[in-house]
Amino acid sequence: MTLRYWTAGESHGKALVAILDGFPAGVELDTVPIDAELRRRPGGYGRGGRQRIETDAVELLTGIWRNVTLGSPIALQVVNKDYKLERLEDLARPRPGHGDLTGAMKYLGPIRGVLERASARETTVRVAAGAVARQLLSKFGIDVIGYVVELGGIRIDPPAGSLKERLSLRDSSEIYSLDPSKDAEVKSLIDECGKEGDTLGGIVEVRVEGLPFGLGTHAQWDLKLDGRIAQAVMAVQAIKGVEIGLGFDAARRRGSQVHDPIVYDESKRQTNTLGFERPTNNAGGLEAGMTNGQPLVVRAAKKPISTLAKKLPSVNLNTKEAEPADYERSDVCAVPAASVIVENVVAFEVARALVEKFGNDSLAEMLARFDLFQKMARER
Repeated sequence: MTLRYWTAGESHGKALVAILDGFPAGVELDTVPIDAELRRRPGGYGRGGRQRIETDAVELLTGIWRNVTLGSPIALQVVNKDYKLERLEDLARPRPGHGDLTGAMKYLGPIRGVLERASARETTVRVAAGAVARQLLSKFGIDVIGYVVELGGIRIDPPAGSLKERLSLRDSSEIYSLDPSKDAEVKSLIDECGKEGDTLGGIVEVRVEGLPFGLGTHAQWDLKLDGRIAQAVMAVQAIKGVEIGLGFDAARRRGSQVHDPIVYDESKRQTNTLGFERPTNNAGGLEAGMTNGQPLVVRAAKKPISTLAKKLPSVNLNTKEAEPADYERSDVCAVPAASVIVENVVAFEVARALVEKFGNDSLAEMLARFDLFQKMARER
C-alpha cells in the first residue's frame, strides 16, 4: 500500500482536514514541529490581513495511540478562526488568473463554490501532511529545507554551507531567502508594488539531503520520482513551472557541461552515497526517475497572486457587461509562503517513495530493510 493523502475544506469554512493513508506504525508524532511549519506558512513579508487572523495549529484526530502511529489512517484538522462561509456573498465579476470563470462554467454554479476550495488556504493541511512525513524521514537521516531564490525579478543565489547554516540564514530572513542582506531591497520592491495595487511572484528552491540510492523507479512512467514530484509541486496553487537540478538551463548547455562525472571515494562508502561521489549535482539528485545519493534540488516558479487591488478588466456574469474584477482580501506577495508549501509537498513525495522502497507496515520493519539494502548495495 502506498502512502497518500486527501484534503477537504474551504477557505472560510469551519476547518481544513487531511487524511493520511499508508503511514507506518510505530512513529512517535510530535505536534510541535507540525505547528512550527504551520506558523511559517502564513509568514514572510508581503502577506495580508487574513494571516493576522489565523493562528494555525494541528489536531491529530485518528491513527495514533499515546502519540504513536498505529498504521491506520491519520486525520489532521486545522480549524479556521475566520469561519464565515455562510455569510459571504457570491461574486459576479470573475477575477483573471483565478478559477472563478472556468469553475463557474464547469460546475454551472456560483463562483464562491470554486474560489473557496481553489484558495491557497487549502495548502495549510498539505503543509501539515508534509510535516508529519518529515518526522518519518528524520528516522532515516533525511532532511528538507525550502527557501526563496528569486522574488519580483531579484535573484537571491543560495550560498554554499551546511544544512544547519542554511537554516540559520533562512530563519533570519523576512523573505525566507538564504541571503538576509537582500531583505531590504526585496521589501522595498514589495512595498512599492503594494502601493500600486499590484502583486509579485518568484522562484523557490527545495533541497533534500541524506537520500539513499534508489527511491523511485525507471520501470514505469507514472512511478518516476521526478515526475511525481513535478505533479505534486505543480498542483500547488499559483505554481506555473517546476525544474529539477539544472532544469531548463540543461537545454542551453552541451552534454559535457551537463552530466555529472562519477568518482569513487572508499572513505565515503558508509554514507548514503555508498562512496559514489559527484563533483557536480546538475541532475539535482535524480537520474532515470531514481535518487542517486546526491541532494535532491527542486525549484518552482510562482506567478503573482491573481487578486489585485488594482482591478483588472472582467465581465459581469449576470449582465455580460464589461466591469472591473471583484476583489477579495489578498496579499501583495506570498512567495515566502510558497517556499514552505513546496518544501512540505516535496517532503511528502520523498516519504511516499521511501515507504514504497522499504515497506510501510511499521517503522521497525522499514529501518531493518533500509539497513539490509544499504549493506547489500555496499557489497554489490
